[in-house]
Amino acid sequence: MKNTNSDDFLQRNSVPILAWDFHYEYINELKALTVDLKRLNEISNQFTWNEEKLNIQERIKQEVVVITDLELKIVFASSGIKKMTGFKEEEILGKTPKMFQGPATSKKDLKEIREAIKKRVSFVKTIENYRKNGNTYKCKIDASLVYNLKGELSHFMAFEKEDLSA
Repeated sequence: MKNTNSDDFLQRNSVPILAWDFHYEYINELKALTVDLKRLNEISNQFTWNEEKLNIQERIKQEVVVITDLELKIVFASSGIKKMTGFKEEEILGKTPKMFQGPATSKKDLKEIREAIKKRVSFVKTIENYRKNGNTYKCKIDASLVYNLKGELSHFMAFEKEDLSA
């Protein structure tokens, strides 16, 4: 005797394994985002930046946040850095963003960025960067100044994303 009710039940209520993979990936992204926001909150307690203007909580969902000291050494990179560049945060800490540049990176654009940094002004620029695997990508950089609680410039904060329109 065949029990068709249990066969029907199994067919209707099964979930493809692939769906669980997407769910797991999404949960991991949410966890990483939460950790990033917690770490940024800890950093912001030492410094002052215009949260309303920077809109960090929303932008970090779509962009990579990179913070450098005044010598341009990377002191923080959000978890999205791995997806965009192939590098884990621990591989880039203490290094400069120069590590993402190469022969295809425009010397003119780099000069303009250096001038903005020297003048201590914010800038937005799209440049050709390199991933860990050597492939290039267009990186839109939106850089701002970060001040300590005494009002002195202490860091640079950049929101970066791959510019697919360039």
